[in-house]
Amino acid sequence: MAKTLMVQGTTSDAGKSVMVAGLCRILKRRGLSVAPFKPQNMALNSAVTANGGEIGRAQAVQARACGLPPHTDMNPVLLKPNSDTGAQVIIHGKALTNMEASAYHDYKKVAMDAVLTSHRRLGEHYDWIIVEGAGSPAEINLRANDIANMGFAEAVDCPVILIADIDRGGVFAHLVGTLSLLSPSEQQRVCGFLINRFRGDIALLQSGLDWLEDHTTKPVLGVIPYLHDLHLEAEDAITTSQHRDQAQIRVVVPVLSRISNHTDFDVLRMHPQVDLRFIGKGQVIPPCELVILPGSKSVCRDLDFLRDNGWDTQLQRHLRYGGKVLGICGGFQMLGRAVHDPLGIEGPTGSRDGLGLLEMETTLAEDKILRQVTGHCVAHLHPDYSGKGALAGYEIHAGRSDGPALSRPFATLRHHDASQEFSDGAISEDGQIVGTYVHGVFDQEATRNAMLQWAGISVVSTLDYEALIEANLDRLADAIEQAMDIDALLASV
Repeated sequence: MAKTLMVQGTTSDAGKSVMVAGLCRILKRRGLSVAPFKPQNMALNSAVTANGGEIGRAQAVQARACGLPPHTDMNPVLLKPNSDTGAQVIIHGKALTNMEASAYHDYKKVAMDAVLTSHRRLGEHYDWIIVEGAGSPAEINLRANDIANMGFAEAVDCPVILIADIDRGGVFAHLVGTLSLLSPSEQQRVCGFLINRFRGDIALLQSGLDWLEDHTTKPVLGVIPYLHDLHLEAEDAITTSQHRDQAQIRVVVPVLSRISNHTDFDVLRMHPQVDLRFIGKGQVIPPCELVILPGSKSVCRDLDFLRDNGWDTQLQRHLRYGGKVLGICGGFQMLGRAVHDPLGIEGPTGSRDGLGLLEMETTLAEDKILRQVTGHCVAHLHPDYSGKGALAGYEIHAGRSDGPALSRPFATLRHHDASQEFSDGAISEDGQIVGTYVHGVFDQEATRNAMLQWAGISVVSTLDYEALIEANLDRLADAIEQAMDIDALLASV
């Protein structure tokens, strides 16, 4: 069986996902077979595996660090919130049901079986499994039947690294407080601390490190520096907007209340010719060339949210002034005349009027479409476009759309293991509005360039996004190796 090492954090966003990705890349570079694992994830950014399953986006990034395709065993339990108190429960890549938090608390005993089954299967194929915890292991109200942190570590008997973010402030309180709230056996399981995102002269931190080790009798395994401009896809947090005064176009993304898969826009955030701006509740859509309506885990509720913020009338004004609008997945559904949810898939049963910008309607069905796709963009985006731009991405949606607008498709696609082609999305007759179900629509250079030209850039600069991701993974691994004694860590597991 594989050796298992777990990274837990004192808080959410302490750096668990990034640390696991970095350790995975380090082990891969040393010629070891390694796989990532997260027992339970709660996130609205997800990825589709080759076998049509759904896992957290962070585990797909970590799989890439290992040189592996993502697999459902890497994240056996995924919770996708669809209200303040409930979530869709996804086990081994497939959505089972919607569940309130109180009901899920009792269901965790069943979910643990799925977790241990996936861990066992991975252990039969890899030398190492690097595990990411969820949130904090010291959440007292969540410790009963825990499957995400120490409950899992105790079940498989693995050591735990505890990581804290010094950039938040209070790093010593975070580490000591978290450790003190663990049971004696869990405290013994913690093999050491990591301090993340440190800036400045480490000599000024040394007295604190010495005190921490003396007080807890646990070693500080390393102090990871703050890595400026490190780009890896986020698990859930919206990455800061990228303002560029010299950009040729401004792109605005309204942050819906249940926004999902906002990693679609990471490549635009990195593009030198794009000024990407997220706007939130109460903000006005500013003058721009392109507005993108993102995916949503609850389209009907987010249509209400959109109208409550006045974004529907602001979109109409944007179009009157010649601006472009793109809808992706849930955002595409919003562009139609209506969205129907007769089974209560994403919330209460019922229907909502759409924005009426495309002649189509969408009905949510019980079976979710999950598939990786390839193909090419066929929409006539601008006069010089040949209609052969390569396109690759994935679909995650319960909606089925129908109507005259679909007779002018955005793309022709095929499932990754099928030869039969099918149409996707729509483009309006005047060419101002585009909709697609494909997440990752900007990732392939040919289609990205065509869409940026459609939005207003005459000559698009080259951006090798794939090489950028690989370079960032290697940069992360280099920084961790410089800050830690990896050989000693591996020998201790």
